[in-house]
This record gives sequence, structure tokens and C-alpha cells, in this order.
Amino acid sequence: MTPLDFEAAYAPLWAELEAVIRVAETKRKFDGARLATLYRRVCEHLALAQARAYPIHLTQRLESLTQSAHRLIYRRHDYGLARFARLALVDFPEAVRAHRAYLLVSALMFVLPLLVAGWAAWRDPGFILHLLDANSVQEFDSMYSDSAESLGRTRSAGDDWQMFGFYIMNNIGIGFRCFAAGIFAGVGSAVVVVFNGVQIGAVGGYLIGSGHARNFLSFVVTHSAFELTAIVLAGAAGLRLGYSWVAPGRHTRLEALRLAARHAVVIVYGVIGLLLVAAAVEAFWSSARWIAPAVKYGVGGACWVLVLAYLGWQGRPRSVDAKAGDDHAG
Repeated sequence: MTPLDFEAAYAPLWAELEAVIRVAETKRKFDGARLATLYRRVCEHLALAQARAYPIHLTQRLESLTQSAHRLIYRRHDYGLARFARLALVDFPEAVRAHRAYLLVSALMFVLPLLVAGWAAWRDPGFILHLLDANSVQEFDSMYSDSAESLGRTRSAGDDWQMFGFYIMNNIGIGFRCFAAGIFAGVGSAVVVVFNGVQIGAVGGYLIGSGHARNFLSFVVTHSAFELTAIVLAGAAGLRLGYSWVAPGRHTRLEALRLAARHAVVIVYGVIGLLLVAAAVEAFWSSARWIAPAVKYGVGGACWVLVLAYLGWQGRPRSVDAKAGDDHAG
């Protein structure tokens, strides 16, 4: 579809949104449902126009429309609750699906090294020494052993909160590096994602091969649904930044980077949320000695299903316009 065809097909809808915005800006009562529907449609058109590098005057018009509609939708004094709800229930999962190509690449760069390193460390325990020093390996052995002083011992509430703070700082640090390193043409994000995949896989393979499978797997199975997913998503956002720098289209590199960051930052917000959940689960649930491993496996499996279903289906419109669907396919 050429830019002219695109504009001719959707100009009436844009004009309708402009009219609704004018009414909303001058009157207290207006059709909020229609405004929200038009806003979502024009956001889709903006994403298409940017992806296809349509003329700048066209993308600027759509940006202006979406920004005006966004201000009207979220201008109520609700302490940001409505905006937060929309971010969590609509914007974040929609942004993830819109970046599915980058998500696939990031997932492959994380999962494949994880599996290869895990297999290598399981087959040859000495492989772990290529990545970690002997003291670190001994700490992992002690942490996941069946001794009374191992991971899973009874902790006080103060210790749980202390570990919660530690996990937050550690997890968000990893997520931020995966995203921010994308500024280096995406190479930085790729390196960080691959490195984390190798390290996590090697530690897991070593512990399973050393006979600590029960303690290790029951500990990581629940919070990994949130933490590992967040790492992959942060890597995808970083790759989005890197690609905008390498292939800016008709924009300058800085302008392309700015546009990419505007879309990718929605994923970063969601990544932070997932990492906060992962930290809470890791501190208060994963290490709880009184919870049977079978229960942790069941809850962990449910969390994986929940996270994947949330990212795959949450926020999808109830009815999809056939014309818009055809345009996406084309």
C-alpha cells in the first residue's frame, strides 16, 4: 500500500478522531468509548506508518492525533490508576506483540546458549570452571545442598525483606543492561542476553548434574517465569533500539532512535513490573522450606502458562476490523 493509498483509506477515520477531540476539548461530556476506540485504531496506523517509513508529514499528523487523544483519555485526576491499568492490561502486552520479530531473535539468543551451556555443564561438571571461579562454584554447591545450612532454611521476616531488596537491585540491573546496551547498534544487547543465557544454563546444568536437581529446580521454577521472560523482553527492546540506529529509513538516526525508544520504553515498563514480581516471589516463596517441591512445581507451571497467555492474548480487541487486518497482512 502506497502512502497515498494509506492516507485515502484512513483519512475519514482520522478526521473523525479530530472532530471527537475538538468536542472533548470544549465540552465536559463526550463519547469516551468512541474516543478510546479511535485512539487505538490511529495508534495502529501510526505504527504501520513508522514501520513502512511513510513521509514525515503523515507520521507527524498521526503522532499529533494520538498525543492529543492520549491526553484527553488520561486527564482525569485518578492518581494515575487508570493509566497504570491501561499500561498493564493493554499497552504492555500490545507492545510485546508488536515487537514479536525482535522478541523471537532475543529468545533464540537467550534460550539456545542456555540449553547448550546447560548440556555442556551437565555432561562435564568441569565446564563450569570456564565461566565461574572455584569459590563461586563451591558457594552454589553449598547453597543447593541438602545440609541444614543450605538454601531453603527457615529465615526471619527481616531476612526475607533484605533478600527482596537484593533481588530487586540485581534483577533490574540485568534488565537495564539488556535494554540500554542496545544503543550500540543492538550488539550490546545481544552480548548481554547471550551471556546471561550461557551463565544461567551452565549453573543449572552443573547443579542438576551434581545431584542438586530437586533443590535447584524447585527454587527457580516459579520466579523464573517472570525473571527469564523479563530478560528476553529487555533484550528485544534493546534490539529495537539497535535496529533503528542501523536502519533508520527516511529518518535521521537520532530521530529514528527517538521513535524506537518511545515504543520500546513501554516494554521496559513491563519488564520492571515482571522483575519486581520475580523478586517478591524469589524472596518470599521460592526459598520457603515449608513448601513441598511438588507444590512449587505446580505453581511454577501455572505461572509460566499465565505469563505466556498474558503476553499472547491480553489487551486484544474483542472485534478486529477486517480492513485493518487485511492492511496488516499486506
